[in-house]
Amino acid sequence: MQWLRDMWTKEGPGIPKNAPKKTGLSLFGQIFAREWWEMVKLNILFILAALFIIPLPAALAAMAFVCVAFVEDRNTYLLADFLEALRRYFWRATIWGLLFAFAIGLGIYAIGTYATAARDNLVMVAPLSIAFVVTVFLSIMACHFLVLMVMRDLPAAKLLQLSAVASIIRPAPVIAALVFVAALWLAHIAFYPVSVFMPATLNFSLGLFAVTFAAHRAAGMVLARPFAAQPGPGAEAANATHF
Repeated sequence: MQWLRDMWTKEGPGIPKNAPKKTGLSLFGQIFAREWWEMVKLNILFILAALFIIPLPAALAAMAFVCVAFVEDRNTYLLADFLEALRRYFWRATIWGLLFAFAIGLGIYAIGTYATAARDNLVMVAPLSIAFVVTVFLSIMACHFLVLMVMRDLPAAKLLQLSAVASIIRPAPVIAALVFVAALWLAHIAFYPVSVFMPATLNFSLGLFAVTFAAHRAAGMVLARPFAAQPGPGAEAANATHF
């Protein structure tokens, strides 16, 4: 049974030290080619966590923690890293995930309401536009918040501040990643039943990896600023005391 244990616990693959540094889509493709099997297993872990009624925000945070390791080419021990991140970020991710979900859901409701009203009254186009922009910004900010949370232990107020800054300076990559996620699920619907195994194998992990990859650079930029200097991931007390 050694092979079964190693499948979940062995160190992930790396890249040659002398390989030329890639960026953008080339880097995304390189990481995916190197880690695709780990992503399949990560997808299974996420589904199993969801089946055990673990709040989805906490499972997403655990998956994001592993995806950040993929992006930064750090050694990963998939099962151990996933479970540790699930434990570490459980309450913080759950609380803030529900808050962001409520805010974004409220924005979507407002968009629908104003869109209906704008059919008869063009004056409602203005609040419709505002609701749309705010909802999109909140979605981008939620992505940056998730990535920043698993990259550095910071108080919630600081995480919100940095997430807002990151969303302002580099919104386009995250928007592109969200479009990519939507395309994954549209492909699943369009090609069903041929695509029946997509959610079970890659949709969740690949989608969140795309979001993590897109948000990582902006997250690194804001964390490098002097006002963001705080203890690193080893400071578990931050998660225990700051929601």
